[in-house]
Amino acid sequence: MKHIGWILCLKYLQRRLMVLLSVAAVALSCALLIVTDSLFTGFIDAVENSAGRHLGDVLIQAPTGVRISDYDALIEQLEATQAVQAATAVLSGQGLLLSAPGRVRPVKVWGIELPRRLAVSPLAEALLVQNDVPPQDIDFGDWPNGQIGGMVGIGVLARPDEKTDRYDMEQIRDFLGKPAVLTTGTAQPQQTDLAVGDRPRFRRQVIRFHIADVVTTGVSDFDESFVYLPIKAMSRLLYPGAPAGADVIQIRLAPGTDEDAAMAVVRGVWNQFAYDRFAWFSRVEIQSTRQMQAQLIAEYHKQLRVLLFIFGLVSLGIILLVLCIFYLIVMTRRKDIAILKSCGLGSLSVALIFILFGVLAGALGAALGIGLGCVFTHHINAIEQAVSAAFGLKVWQASTYMFSQIPNTVNWSSVWWISAAGVLAAALGALIPAIAAARIKPVDILRYE
Repeated sequence: MKHIGWILCLKYLQRRLMVLLSVAAVALSCALLIVTDSLFTGFIDAVENSAGRHLGDVLIQAPTGVRISDYDALIEQLEATQAVQAATAVLSGQGLLLSAPGRVRPVKVWGIELPRRLAVSPLAEALLVQNDVPPQDIDFGDWPNGQIGGMVGIGVLARPDEKTDRYDMEQIRDFLGKPAVLTTGTAQPQQTDLAVGDRPRFRRQVIRFHIADVVTTGVSDFDESFVYLPIKAMSRLLYPGAPAGADVIQIRLAPGTDEDAAMAVVRGVWNQFAYDRFAWFSRVEIQSTRQMQAQLIAEYHKQLRVLLFIFGLVSLGIILLVLCIFYLIVMTRRKDIAILKSCGLGSLSVALIFILFGVLAGALGAALGIGLGCVFTHHINAIEQAVSAAFGLKVWQASTYMFSQIPNTVNWSSVWWISAAGVLAAALGALIPAIAAARIKPVDILRYE
């Protein structure tokens, strides 16, 4: 008799269309949380990985106002270790770039060395003209009368269309070969080596170069702010009469190398190299790009937790919705429940049926939510493009969100706990109706039947 009661109740509840509302509620809530967590986590990962991808894994940064001379010897010593795959020198600065009459932009300037730079960062993939050129043949161009060439971020030269967030490539190509003027400056120590408390002297310097190539990395900070010049030419122009120098050494670690162990190796090589060369060698900063961004990434994770908490509170409406639906079923079908109980079905069995259906509704909704969330996340860029085309509104702009593409990788580590929370919420929502059904007394309901 108990088995008959189970079958009757299952068939009855399966025919109730209102149960589908609870399934839909669980599905939408799970999908919302999965998409939110996946997109935000993908954004955090993209921020963290982009620094390592474009800057290297470990950085050696000289104190302000001094430079690392004879960096070729340092790089050779670093690359001789098993921990380092490649290293390159960078001379950094800031200035104002005049790329056309009336077009002045503040920029960050990097003096880089080719082809070493290509072994540390994916610069070759980002070039407009030399994208298909073998790495060993990529250069700044051959210009007459000792003039130099440079590479400029695409966002420095032009602005993307506000609606499509795309650049006019014909306009960009018009800049190739054109002269540009960079106004920058140098901070030089008063003495040969900068001692603690010394005040550096600042000197204005103008660098003229030709635009040899345009860089498109897909990262807004690099595309909209950076100018790349030959490091030796930049060093010669900024520090005439001084040997070529760099203020940063960017290092790419060998695959599979432990980061902490590699940093210890790098620190040992630096100490051995710099001990007899620089009085300031102990004040150099050696850190990984992950350590450099640790505080920013931690703040992003805090924002993600707050966002999920708010959406989680909203999604608790699942409990109320399931409670109302199942309670309505209990109240409208008390006679059926009374008949089943009079035929021998116990109160506990009746309660378990409703709890089980709450779990089943939650499980089905969670499964649908996983599918919906994964599909939405995976096709988020196509959806964003469709919205832009339909309404003329660019939802995702690289200048605002740092990247030209929306990260679309599902964060499976969060999918499971979100799904479990959806099932639990549906089960809790069915708990009160289950108790109400269990307390129905057949005598009171069937007295006048």
